[in-house]
Amino acid sequence: MQNDIIVNEVTSCSSIELEQMSGVYIYSSNEDYHKADLLGIALASKDKAYYLNVSDVLNDKKLIDWLENERARKVLFDSKAGEVLLYRYGINLAGVSFDLLLASYLIDASLKNDVRGIFSYFGISLAQDSSSRSQLCGEIALGLSNLVDDTKDKLEEIDTLNLYEQIELPLAKVLARMEIEGFPLNKETLLEIGAAYPKKMEEISAKIYEFAGKEFNIASPKQVGEVLFDDLNLTNPKKYSTAVGVLTKIADEHPIVDLILDYRKYAKLQGTYIDGLVNEIHEDGKLHTTFNQALTTTGRLSSTRPNLQNISIRDEEGREIRKAFYYDDEATYIVSFDYSQIELRIMAALASSPKLIKAFKEGLDIHTVTAQHLFHKQDISPNERRMAKAVNFGIIYGISDWGLSEQINSTVKEAKTIIESFYATYPEVRTFVDETIKKVENDGYVTTLLGRRRYLPGINDRSFQVRSFAKRAAMNAPIQGTAADLIKLAMVKIYDYLNEGNYKSKLVLQIHDELIFAVPQDELDEIISKIKHIMEHVYELDVPLSVDVGYGKTWFDTL
Repeated sequence: MQNDIIVNEVTSCSSIELEQMSGVYIYSSNEDYHKADLLGIALASKDKAYYLNVSDVLNDKKLIDWLENERARKVLFDSKAGEVLLYRYGINLAGVSFDLLLASYLIDASLKNDVRGIFSYFGISLAQDSSSRSQLCGEIALGLSNLVDDTKDKLEEIDTLNLYEQIELPLAKVLARMEIEGFPLNKETLLEIGAAYPKKMEEISAKIYEFAGKEFNIASPKQVGEVLFDDLNLTNPKKYSTAVGVLTKIADEHPIVDLILDYRKYAKLQGTYIDGLVNEIHEDGKLHTTFNQALTTTGRLSSTRPNLQNISIRDEEGREIRKAFYYDDEATYIVSFDYSQIELRIMAALASSPKLIKAFKEGLDIHTVTAQHLFHKQDISPNERRMAKAVNFGIIYGISDWGLSEQINSTVKEAKTIIESFYATYPEVRTFVDETIKKVENDGYVTTLLGRRRYLPGINDRSFQVRSFAKRAAMNAPIQGTAADLIKLAMVKIYDYLNEGNYKSKLVLQIHDELIFAVPQDELDEIISKIKHIMEHVYELDVPLSVDVGYGKTWFDTL
């Protein structure tokens, strides 16, 4: 794009042939579109570009009608951000026919997901930031209108056009509506839950100082390391590392270690979940998180501002936080639909493993079944099941002998024997792994069941560490990526079902393999039955998909 392109600054659309426009660039004050100010909008056809300041946009009924017209096809860079931002100004964006950000993400998930980075990938140079706002925005809108055909050709070339059209583009609308809806968090309840944390941290600190014989900054890894490894002379497996894994290993050497871990837990609860979440509550009493649709290399969604995917359910205190999430309306329930062991089921299906498929079809406990094969007996102890669970999930992530030994607290040799036994039990999984690694070595990428690619250039790197990482990623990407594709597809189908049936129930959150809904009491039975069915039959595999359902008045009650 040359900077001599003429961008017309106009105060209304009266002189613009809107039916010729396609490229739309919505310019805001910052990237947090839940709070950012709308500054202006640029429109473009193949060879003309226009820019309107926000005041002119909001006073132009002709433009607003066009933006809300489903039949007026539009090309945007990030349609979800645009839809949420415009909604805050009373404009319901419709008619998005192409989203360059999402298309580029499918072409190569490692691309930098900003306008300049993606335009540069396509060989387009934009005006400098020092240029006028209208010039830059106009060039972007013009570029959007001209990149559609080439980008679609590229998607078709790599067999991802269907994935784009059937999942990613419609999902942007679903996510926009979820972000607009938000999820309620009662500030008073949250503060009540966290009220005891400062006192507990104070009590724990006193005990830590007593054992250490001095006061120090418990939040400083360096000072903690000096106390543990210099002053108390505890085992130092990794030079002055105070990571959780390291401290857990030496916890039996001195009671101060468990106290330090407890202190960190309460400090995180206080900082991340009490103070952090309180600061993110909007005026409507809800959290309006941002779902990152074009960020992870696996295809999974992530969330920021705030991150609602990292609220722990592994410990009691973490679960307690969920008690603060509820609707004031007594007739509204929170319902959770959670795919059960979806990645293991996908692994069984992709590998065509008869034993794994049979176990899932019969509804058996897969970790017990694996343990029975590994240890050659029917009666399995809790510890043996735990080891089988570690290897079941570890295989998905390309776990090493050393990595498994760390998880199950065994020698590396014992862990190696367990992994070998796993592959002897399920040889098809070994074949699947070997063929996947061979494919990425030859092609440079792996694909999910629905065609999503993950490029792994490090597979042939000279560095052993880089190659090892690429191999682990190659083993995981088809499985985790397929799981991501299936839950995205389920979200699109559920959204359509709820809209077509004019239900009041709303999809409000996605947490990895779990979907959270706000459901009126009078729709509860029907919604639970129908959505469970949609999710379990979203895509037919050789292995049945299974969904666990929980509901209650608070998010905690769904566990």
